[in-house]
Amino acid sequence: MIVLSRLKSALRLLPRSSVTYTTSAPSTSNLSTAKENQSAVVPLPQHLYRRIFHVRDQTHPVVTILEQWVLDGQTLSYDKLLFVIKQLRSRKRYKDALEVSFWMSEKGYSEPRSGDFSIRLDLIAKVKGIEEAESYFDSIPTDLRAAECYSSLLNCYAQVRDVDKAERIMLQMKHLGFARSTMARNPLLNLYYQRQNYDKVENLLLEMKEEGIKFDRYTFATLINTYAAKSDIEGINKHLAQLEDDPSYSQHADWWSVYAVAANCYGKLGIHDKAFNALKKSEERASSTIWKEAFPYLMTQYATIGKKEEVMRLWNIYKMDGKLLKSDYYSAVINSFLKLDDIELAKIIFDEWESRNRYLKNFFIPNLMIAAYSRKGNMEEAEAIVNRTIMKGGKPNLWTWSWLLFGYISQRNFARAARCMKEAVSICEGCKWRPLPESLAAIFQYLKFNGDIEEAEDLIRLLSNKNFISLDVHNKLMSWIKDLESNVPAIDVLGGDSHKQTGEISEPEEDRNSPDFCLSHQ
Repeated sequence: MIVLSRLKSALRLLPRSSVTYTTSAPSTSNLSTAKENQSAVVPLPQHLYRRIFHVRDQTHPVVTILEQWVLDGQTLSYDKLLFVIKQLRSRKRYKDALEVSFWMSEKGYSEPRSGDFSIRLDLIAKVKGIEEAESYFDSIPTDLRAAECYSSLLNCYAQVRDVDKAERIMLQMKHLGFARSTMARNPLLNLYYQRQNYDKVENLLLEMKEEGIKFDRYTFATLINTYAAKSDIEGINKHLAQLEDDPSYSQHADWWSVYAVAANCYGKLGIHDKAFNALKKSEERASSTIWKEAFPYLMTQYATIGKKEEVMRLWNIYKMDGKLLKSDYYSAVINSFLKLDDIELAKIIFDEWESRNRYLKNFFIPNLMIAAYSRKGNMEEAEAIVNRTIMKGGKPNLWTWSWLLFGYISQRNFARAARCMKEAVSICEGCKWRPLPESLAAIFQYLKFNGDIEEAEDLIRLLSNKNFISLDVHNKLMSWIKDLESNVPAIDVLGGDSHKQTGEISEPEEDRNSPDFCLSHQ
């Protein structure tokens, strides 16, 4: 009853307006200062919001949509345009966000502000690269190059993991008096952790203590991850105890994510009892206010340590209000039951989600089940999901074909594997996915044995056009496929060049239900 009471209280506190902007990583959390100083979030008129964010065909630049809006006699303001920029950024539409940012200034919707410069600096780094961001930073008038601009450049260096440049900009910030906040130090702290410079993590933390800079939840999360990387369980225990003992920390509901990170670390170290206790503390803090964001991650973490009953309990709380049954929650519970190796229960939840959606925009949730069935070798069920999703408007993506490829290769069904390989390679543009040499070799061996020379040649040309194989390997494969007397194995023809350039990643989908992902997207 206590949980239900908290749930009802949380529902009354939830905002009814559109989603609000959140920073995209711990290293960019200091950009929230710009948000607070510049304006409150102002939702757009519904019609304009739909045209920018809900239209499937996003080939028309957002600037064009805004210009047409003005030509139609409608009005815009700085606050509304800032809202557009932040929403685009949160959806990773960085190019559109950058274009709107420049357009807003060119059309006179704002006077030059340091906060605008800092957000634009981050977008330039994402769209055009770090060198362009550095040039833009140098072009910002000195009197407007405030702390947030320096912090933004520091974030850019942290994102590309350039320790030397990050340390140099930090020295400049200290000299100018811009490094006296936690938000200014967190990007460098996280960078040291990412680069496994654990001694530098400790030194920076000591420096922050000496300067009286109070830790925030990002600092603690980085610290806990650092101790976990060193298998220092006592270090994790000590800093969680510090959270408990200091009222200034324990009173904040948004600190649930620190406990979630700790639970994840305990789980990876095999200490499931401590992971369970940390999840309970995390849940206690999150359930009263921001439980909507917390529960999917908590659910997945309960599954990781084998607590099926906790997953079911949280899911039943979700289902109390049908308005909250969004795709993110379905993906979390489906993923949780798959972690628990309960594919039947996952299928029940998936069927429920499928029945609630007449039209599907993407394959994100279907891919969870397609992957599960492909691992189990149930390719008939996997293909059925693909076909149903296509009929509802979804378009198979790279990971759809990659999982089908995995399943068919495992079953030695090379005819269907060849089709999936061609589909995957054809839509791979600038992605990290690569076909395994062993998979390619098995497919080529099959095609040659069955006399499907044209099919093999088409695949060779496709691999070459996508730069998956070198010109030398391309020529060798073309000669080999036509030489019916050759007994040389296909893997030898692919050779060292293929092994050097390929290497399929083991898990295709980003785990959106990890506490680290959760913390980084607040």
